[in-house]
Amino acid sequence: MDLFFSDLLYLILLSLSLPIVILIIYSRKSSNPNLPPGSLGWPVIGETLEFALACQGGNPAKFVKDRMNKYSPQVFKTSLLEANMAVICGASGNKFLFSNEDKLVVSWWQRSMKKILCFPSVFDETLVRDNFKPPTFLPQFLKPEALQHYIAVMDSMAGEHIKIYWSPLGEVKVFPMAKKYSFALAFQVFMSIADPQYVEMIYHPFQILTQGFLSVPIDIPGTAFNRALKASKFIHGELLEIIRKRKMELEQKGESAPRDLLSHMLSALHENGDVKSEMEISTQVICLLFATHHTTSSVITFILKYLAEFPDVYSKVFKVANGYCKGPEGFLKWDDIQKMKYTWSVANETMRLTPPVQGTFREAITDFTYAGFQIPKGWKMHWNVNTTHRDPKYFPNPEKFDPSRFEGKGPQPFTFVPFGGGPRMCPERKYAQAQVLAFIHNVVTIFKWEKVDPSEKVTYNPSPIPSKGFPIHLEPLQNESN
Repeated sequence: MDLFFSDLLYLILLSLSLPIVILIIYSRKSSNPNLPPGSLGWPVIGETLEFALACQGGNPAKFVKDRMNKYSPQVFKTSLLEANMAVICGASGNKFLFSNEDKLVVSWWQRSMKKILCFPSVFDETLVRDNFKPPTFLPQFLKPEALQHYIAVMDSMAGEHIKIYWSPLGEVKVFPMAKKYSFALAFQVFMSIADPQYVEMIYHPFQILTQGFLSVPIDIPGTAFNRALKASKFIHGELLEIIRKRKMELEQKGESAPRDLLSHMLSALHENGDVKSEMEISTQVICLLFATHHTTSSVITFILKYLAEFPDVYSKVFKVANGYCKGPEGFLKWDDIQKMKYTWSVANETMRLTPPVQGTFREAITDFTYAGFQIPKGWKMHWNVNTTHRDPKYFPNPEKFDPSRFEGKGPQPFTFVPFGGGPRMCPERKYAQAQVLAFIHNVVTIFKWEKVDPSEKVTYNPSPIPSKGFPIHLEPLQNESN
């Protein structure tokens, strides 16, 4: 609810200075008559409130679809996050943006988002450079050939999490439990930290950070943005201690020190050969935690939702999971994960209907033309999964849950884009895939379940959030295969 009420407060505050704002806007009115059709909404706030209300109502696709129908199915203009913006639509639009990364457009994050994620000194540098990009440096560590060594960790942690937090109970709330598992796994895999009490201490402020990420940037006590900044400061302080401790370990123990993602980051250099600062590494870690945590938790939650709604799909997933004999050590192997094709089709169909990310933003670095309309340098761009994921042209009977869409050749290129595309395609996607499949495998081999509240609502901020945490009744299977 923070997003809605902070937007409402923002609108009230703006109304007090509306005459001045209107004067400024008109004095800067574009002389370009060939901009994409659409509306920039209110001065400064634009159409952010309409978008927030659509998300709060559980239907962010409505904001996009209404404007595609009213203005153009290819591109329309709007104003979100205090920025004039062109929304590029459809498979051809996705292809255009993904193919022109660093040619016509670059990644863009709103200033307040960067302020929440960045270590303060790094944030100041990015303002000077004015070319902040989320960290794209992900070493060989996150590639499949390296990830395969962590499948057993993912499997064992999923089994242990379920044993401790699920099995003793007859009812659990899936979403908060999935977030706890995802966060603990990230600390173990990325930084070799397994202390549950320490992870829990970081987990709570991290939830405050994520809740304030898209809040209106009003930095006064009590606002979601202010709480997020305080949480970010605390987390960065803890990460600096972790980084400094690891640097000492690497110096003292050499090759016997943990060789995880953090160690890779500490040994990496800038393109000019300079060593990365501790503050930069802290920012990279927090961005990586942000990118992997909420999205995988969302996917796990809504897979379980659809499995509860479609018993035939559950039966097929159970058959897949029950068909594996774990190795001598009792854990899944990389080959097992690769063979879970039907389960991953279920995950893909889940992400098509309930995408964990609505889309991301770009900035035009030069003037260019798209679909006959002029996009000025400095304008922001947005691609959104809802322009293709529910389009019957690409997905017949789009409201139907049908994992078979992803069998064989699967969807047409640039129509299914939960991980983006091009050079900016989510580099953590293989990590997310392995994590999700390992967790689902453990759940379906131990339980059947049913929804406590079949009418539970879903809101978006910006990922889908079940309003009650998606509580389920658990029914243990008689012969546990895990």
